[in-house]
Amino acid sequence: MLAGALLAGGCVACDRGPSAPEALVRVDQVGYAPGETKVAYLLSPRAAADVRVTVVDASGKVVLSPAVGAGRGPWNAGFPDVRPIDLSGLREHDVYRVRVTGAVRAESPPFRVAPAADLLGPLTEGSLEYFRNHRDGADQVATPWRRRPAHLADRVATVYARPSFDESGRVTAGLERDGGPVDAEGGWFDAGDFLKFTHTTAYALSAMLIAQRDGLAGEGLDAETRHGTTWLHKMWDADNQALYTQVGIGSGSRAAGFLGDHDSWRLPETDDQLDVEPGDERYYQRYRPVFRAADPGDPISPNLAGRVAAAFSLAAQVEARTRPDVARTHLDAAARVFGLARTEDVAELVTAEPRSFYPEDRWTDDLAFGAAELALAGRALGDPRAAEWAGTAAKWGRVNAERGGTEALSVYDVSALADAELIRLGAGGKDELLRDLRRRLDAGLRKAAGDPMGAAAGAGGYDYAARQLGYAATAELYEHVSGDQRYAAFATAQRGVVLGANGWGTSLVVGAGTTYPRCPHDQIAGLTETGVEGLSMTGAVVNGPNRADRVHELQSTSGPATCRNDAFAAFDRDDAHYADDSRISANTEPSIDFSATGLLAFALMGRPH
Repeated sequence: MLAGALLAGGCVACDRGPSAPEALVRVDQVGYAPGETKVAYLLSPRAAADVRVTVVDASGKVVLSPAVGAGRGPWNAGFPDVRPIDLSGLREHDVYRVRVTGAVRAESPPFRVAPAADLLGPLTEGSLEYFRNHRDGADQVATPWRRRPAHLADRVATVYARPSFDESGRVTAGLERDGGPVDAEGGWFDAGDFLKFTHTTAYALSAMLIAQRDGLAGEGLDAETRHGTTWLHKMWDADNQALYTQVGIGSGSRAAGFLGDHDSWRLPETDDQLDVEPGDERYYQRYRPVFRAADPGDPISPNLAGRVAAAFSLAAQVEARTRPDVARTHLDAAARVFGLARTEDVAELVTAEPRSFYPEDRWTDDLAFGAAELALAGRALGDPRAAEWAGTAAKWGRVNAERGGTEALSVYDVSALADAELIRLGAGGKDELLRDLRRRLDAGLRKAAGDPMGAAAGAGGYDYAARQLGYAATAELYEHVSGDQRYAAFATAQRGVVLGANGWGTSLVVGAGTTYPRCPHDQIAGLTETGVEGLSMTGAVVNGPNRADRVHELQSTSGPATCRNDAFAAFDRDDAHYADDSRISANTEPSIDFSATGLLAFALMGRPH
């Protein structure tokens, strides 16, 4: 993640915003499907038990007069009374507003009631647009962001030994050459920076391929998943049995005298223009290092082996009918990578360099996921190994379920995908797998019950929006494989938190709703001169509210802002802050794993039920 780059220059679009209104109504600003449970929240500066609530349609006609619910406790010192408002009676397709009068006055942003596909289809397409705009390499597509080929030197990249890092994630010594050249050109940028990771790419690609395989997204997804799959194949060196994990180095080393990716704020194509020699300060920004997961032929960290195998196997399933030869190439790569998984004496997992960027500590979910997708791909292609893979999937699915995990879907835990795909496969005990999914969702329900806004991820933290969307996706996966709708309202509520029904009243998806991030911590969005007024990095899912101490740290150390909107300060809590500020990566940085979780959640929720 691009956590420390300094932004130069004055503030171009700073907005301190109006003073906070007396009371506020928070809603999902995109809207709700007719049959969904719909809950808005009133944030009041004083007791609001006796207020009058009306809902008006686009013509101003009152169509609903719901009662305000019981208090759920305080949001912050300025809004000590939070109350739900049940809008589930709204079923006609229209645009609505909630109005509150009496002890306090407030009006919500407009929101729609419409078919789920109409509401969420554009969000799925927006997520896909984010990936198009964050391609690396020569294979660029026409978008308003006018992307240019970048990092063409990745075609002949040098492999380096895994470096050592200090506590702040900086390399402690110079890099040591360990092989190459390898072709690592292409792929997607991981986040607001220009690093590329096998770990996050395999996760994002898997989520996208599931949506594609199951017909949950538009035709444009095909070109994007092929772009990602092409790069993932480059990270697997079949001849030498080596999996490469990363292109680029995040932070530089003063001791070794070089800058890393995070040490300059720039457009990606400028790296190709650097005239540098070995030993020059910016050498590794143009000639980017590549790192391996393990020495050639040695066992691979099981989390990587499992999720990479899953991504290749899903690509094989997608291609099985129309391009079976290509599908078999994908399946062969998946089988070889999975076969190198270390399953005994597993020490610290490999994710990124440094590992603190993505500190994953679980791996049985990845092996269950990878084996399940191998078996499904094997069946689709008539591969005789399919039965063996199904048995392996059942074993790891059982081991993973016995762990008793309570996490929803995220880049760190793919258990929800593994469970759903194992049920699809018919491997293992369906009841046990459904219990595993319910345990995760029940944990989310308990957390949501204790939060004033009903958010399972609480008020803020790392990967906040993505964790909310992960709960929504997990609930949808459970309903899809079980037919049980008990978590439907929970899923809608968690989606709502991301789309505006949170304490700050902002959507955390760029371009979605009436209020959304205008100042993402994203170099392409911040530096590209498009000539298109008001253009936003549509589809980017940002982190959202985060720990107050981390936000304060970045505000005090990151230099002047080039884009800032301070309208949200009145809604900060002691423990969690949110600023729409291009400096504050902890709030406004998007990433491919966030946006892929969003793509899958929106695609699942937009499908016909």
